Amino acid sequence: MTSAATAVAVRAFIGIGGNLGDARATVEDALRRLALLPDTTLSAQSHLYRTAPVDAGGDDYVNAVAQLDTTLTPHALLAALQAIELAHGRERPYRNAPRTLDLDILLYGELQLADDVLTLPHPRMAQRAFVLVPLSEIAPDASIPGVGATRDLLVQVRDQAIDLLI
Repeated sequence: MTSAATAVAVRAFIGIGGNLGDARATVEDALRRLALLPDTTLSAQSHLYRTAPVDAGGDDYVNAVAQLDTTLTPHALLAALQAIELAHGRERPYRNAPRTLDLDILLYGELQLADDVLTLPHPRMAQRAFVLVPLSEIAPDASIPGVGATRDLLVQVRDQAIDLLI
């Protein structure tokens, strides 16, 4: 049994997005809050990007990806992310509803998991420019377990508009 003091950190990637209210400020605050998570280090963050909603309506999204090194379990990390979402007034009235903040675990090391609460890697990440572009920015050699290298997947999403925010 491994104690928390000797636990080995896992590299996790978190997708961040929002399109209600001041989405840019919300995403920037989410990045600050990720850096404050217990047993976790924010080791990299992408630039911010603007993207149109996918399979949904509403305003454009502000998106980013964060790289964390954490000893939190996947489910503990998910709970921490949901607490940050809730602090920003996240509601889930229906699937793909506009949102103040969305935090998704994209990758948790090489873990492949599917239970009632969490699926890893994130099931649609390989189909989304708003995930692959910022992920490739901070982790150009990233690979999605069971799918392949993210750099090879970028060609499949090249028709999805994504703009770097400055």
